[in-house]
Amino acid sequence: MGRKWNNIKDKKASKDANTSRIYAKFGREIYVAARQGEPNPDSNQTLKFVLERAKTYNVPKHIIDRAIEKAKGGSDETYDELRYEGFGPSGSMVIVDALTNNVNRTASEVRAAFGKNGGNMGVSGSVAYMFDATAVIGIEGKTADEVLELLMEADIDVRDIIEEDDSVIVYAEPDQFHSVQEALRSAGITEFTVAELTMLAQNDIKLPEEAQAQFEKMIDALEDLEDVQQVYHNVDLED
Repeated sequence: MGRKWNNIKDKKASKDANTSRIYAKFGREIYVAARQGEPNPDSNQTLKFVLERAKTYNVPKHIIDRAIEKAKGGSDETYDELRYEGFGPSGSMVIVDALTNNVNRTASEVRAAFGKNGGNMGVSGSVAYMFDATAVIGIEGKTADEVLELLMEADIDVRDIIEEDDSVIVYAEPDQFHSVQEALRSAGITEFTVAELTMLAQNDIKLPEEAQAQFEKMIDALEDLEDVQQVYHNVDLED
């Protein structure tokens, strides 16, 4: 698949944890998810998923509890879910997901992050068709063959299962996210190294050294924006 998901997660967590940005982003996402239905993960699948992701990033319990209590308290703070698509240097493609209470501000900031770093925003649909929505679930302590057998016994047919360093990574359809996890939990697995719903590029590309440096600067600028929750792209940044 061309991506080392544990490395990507650890790199993002290390970068963001220094300024607590990752906690602020999760706090916002948990609050929005909790307001979309009952503020209870047992009856709110969206909230359940966000909490699974938060756990893999070691988001403190008080951050989670505060966001859920805020939703329970009937806060009238609202956020729009937005998706931007754009292009970076040398044919690179980028998708940006945001949660914002000021659409004009976010659009302006995202456009500037692209434009100042050799990229440009595209129209809706200009990039997304080259990506597939994908559930990515990682575990330790099993081999790929063992995981395949577990999922086959649960009658779950996933896209791919690969071994990455000390982990096994499962790629599945988005609507299989919870069923894959439950099948693994039934086998005694309680911890997940990765629990993501992502936009996975159909084809990753390698950039020339100069273009890659510019691209990484653009991605950093986008991820630094307060309203941006996720950034997806088609560039293989692994050495």
